[in-house]
Amino acid sequence: MSSAATRDRRAFWLFLLLAVLVLGAGIGMRDPWPADEPRFALVAKQMVESGDWLIPHRGSELYADKPPMFMDLQASAFELTGNWRVAFLLPSLLAALGTLLLVYDLGRRLWNRRVGRLAAWLVLFAIGFTFQAKRAQIDPTVTFLIVLAVYGFLRHLLLGPDWRWWALGGLAAGLGVVTKGVGVLAFFVLLPWVWLRWRARRGVSAADTNSTVRGGWRWALAPALCLIAIAAWLLPLLWVVHAQQDPAYTAYLDNLLFKQTAERYAAAWHHQQPVWYYLEVIALQWLPLSLFLPWLIPAWWRRLRRGDPRYTLLLGFVFLIVLFFSLSAGKREVYILPALPLLALAAAPLLTALLARWPWSGRLLWGLCAAFATAALIAGIYAWRVAPDWGLRQLDSRDIDRAANVIWIWLTAIGACGLIACAITGPRRSLRAATATLAVFWICVGVGIMPALNDSSSARGLMRAVGARIGMSGELGLVAWKEQNLLMADRPATDFGFSKPWREQLSAAIRWQAAVPAQRWILLPDSALDPCVARERAVDVGESNRSHWWLFRADAVANICRN
Repeated sequence: MSSAATRDRRAFWLFLLLAVLVLGAGIGMRDPWPADEPRFALVAKQMVESGDWLIPHRGSELYADKPPMFMDLQASAFELTGNWRVAFLLPSLLAALGTLLLVYDLGRRLWNRRVGRLAAWLVLFAIGFTFQAKRAQIDPTVTFLIVLAVYGFLRHLLLGPDWRWWALGGLAAGLGVVTKGVGVLAFFVLLPWVWLRWRARRGVSAADTNSTVRGGWRWALAPALCLIAIAAWLLPLLWVVHAQQDPAYTAYLDNLLFKQTAERYAAAWHHQQPVWYYLEVIALQWLPLSLFLPWLIPAWWRRLRRGDPRYTLLLGFVFLIVLFFSLSAGKREVYILPALPLLALAAAPLLTALLARWPWSGRLLWGLCAAFATAALIAGIYAWRVAPDWGLRQLDSRDIDRAANVIWIWLTAIGACGLIACAITGPRRSLRAATATLAVFWICVGVGIMPALNDSSSARGLMRAVGARIGMSGELGLVAWKEQNLLMADRPATDFGFSKPWREQLSAAIRWQAAVPAQRWILLPDSALDPCVARERAVDVGESNRSHWWLFRADAVANICRN
């Protein structure tokens, strides 16, 4: 028993080390990339500079698309590390690791340690999870908070009663609301539990949820703490907005509380997808877990018919999350990410037996890894050695600096290591082949490919060229700008609004420039190069993020446009 426990502990720490390497590889080696990363990093940077951590700003405008909690975490990470390249990614890294630990511990408690590790493995190497964990999006943090809430609820409902975990689950759900507005969805896990209790009372099922409906007022702890967490943010916000007596702040509040939540769900104005969209997401972005679904679904059905509360609550939650977001016209793959860890927990207890009974499922996984590695090796060698001109053309067509040509070497290394791993492990040890192949891929992406693409993808290269062109004494104004332009600027820059039509921004910028015409430069994309500006007198500073950018001084502005 002691030897088995020692092996289990060693296996856990090795897995955790692997997770840190896979998710943390490359942190501090790149800047924020569009579309969302520069926005959140810019807001966090302005929080640090202004001291206002309650109401976020994007340049000179209020930023109402999301609550401030994620940007507060990024700002806190900067205060801790003093390095924005580390700080903007640190919340996602810690949230992803926290999610893996919760999945492991819940699997260990509901089944055993091996199931916990296997469930965490399925989450770690799910393509969508790893991709999001290595980016500075809000969704890994929201996923952690929702999983923490569900973890707390299940500790009470399946392993309890445990009122402390029940209360903590409610608090985590409230923090999820403050982060993105959807944390309350964690309470969905109660619906299949209520259904099980109803069936048990009617004598349809003898399933025992290891919990009792007794508890009186303590059942109110979770919803009360959820509301308290929301109120801790919302009440100060309401007070500040009321004190400002400013229509802009009132519009901010309305946008944040209503347009970006209920209206965004009921009448989505972008990201519109068909009702079956999430089936495609699960099939592709939840690989390799989704590869086993044809074998898992019949096994799940048998356990659901027996009324096993573990599978009922886990799979019920997954079904309700996918159904909820499928009913809205606006869909993004990250919306259902919180369901992935619960699906992995339901899959892990069955996976070992599945691989033994249906060896073709493992061979299919091994074959996919070998095919991916082969494709990476062939593409890398072709672009690096066989046809380097083709490789350069691929970079040029995507507005990527030719200095990033080193990515083909990294792609070759990924393919070679993947094929070696597949050859050593063989089809019978497909999970080890997938572990080696995917770990090498994500580590090489983090430390090699992303840093090579950084100048082009982050706008750092563009803004470096802008700073060199206008000189140390030049002042910079931004028109029709992107968040990465202001974030990557090497000096304080002046903006004239972000959401305003670019013609209004340009008119205001020209008036600003006229006050100090010799020192003030305006940066704008080709799409906003108005006839007021003489193209032949503007300075072409190159392409970035699929836009061509120009600089000009006051002598490029027509006289009629200066009033």
